[in-house]
Amino acid sequence: METIATAELINLLFVLAVAAAGAGFMAGLLGVGGGIVMVPALYYAFTILDFDIVTRMHLSVGTSLAIIIPTSIISTMTHKEYDAVDFKMVRSFGIFILAGVIGGTFLAVNLKTPALVLFFSIFALMVGLFFIFLREKLVDNPKQISAIVKNISGVIIGFISVPLGIGGGSLMVPFMRTFGYDIRKSIGTAAAVGFLIAVTGTVTMITGGKIIDNVNTPYSVGYINLLGFAVFVPVTMVMARIGAKVVHKIDKKLLSKIFGIFLILVSIRSFIEYLSIN
Repeated sequence: METIATAELINLLFVLAVAAAGAGFMAGLLGVGGGIVMVPALYYAFTILDFDIVTRMHLSVGTSLAIIIPTSIISTMTHKEYDAVDFKMVRSFGIFILAGVIGGTFLAVNLKTPALVLFFSIFALMVGLFFIFLREKLVDNPKQISAIVKNISGVIIGFISVPLGIGGGSLMVPFMRTFGYDIRKSIGTAAAVGFLIAVTGTVTMITGGKIIDNVNTPYSVGYINLLGFAVFVPVTMVMARIGAKVVHKIDKKLLSKIFGIFLILVSIRSFIEYLSIN
């Protein structure tokens, strides 16, 4: 890894700080965990740092999951103040989320960087389209969710979240909204589920990188980069609380559409990256 010039380092820290602010705010406001913003930002940072292309996306994904731990705690506690977290549902997902995360980690550590980038690009596009066209059209008429549907959904959400480096909010929110749950309750519950995914995913990504792949990237433990973690955590923790408070005060229809457009742009940029490294 080459030495980074002071100007480049300052620029890099600035980009990371801005991305962290946006990720934390979106985590609290939209219940998306922030990973959908953090992963491309971290990937850019690791590209500037000239990290090995073989592990670059894996580090982005793993570090994102680690950052989501404190972010999800702050977001969940803030939503709890507004009675917007369904802890009964969170508990019912527990063991099945864990099973999905373990399977997702196995997939993540075995996928090559181009495949992970393409996977992320496709998912960002789908979530972006959801935020633009569907999020506000789902009805608020709660329906009973059967145990089998919860169990299967928990495994799927956990499994998909790890290779994408997300807290599962991008999947959990539409899942709850499909069954008619209030948007604020969906966001608060998604934040709590994100904590389960992030903790389990972080442990398994450390294990997968350290033991299975024997990764020795500078300032990293397994697939968790400590520098990225140190820059993101304080900013995202503050902004997640602000975002979680704002969600109970504003109409989010316009913001959802703006965020959806942003994700589509991220998807396009990720796909271009996929073409360049494939």
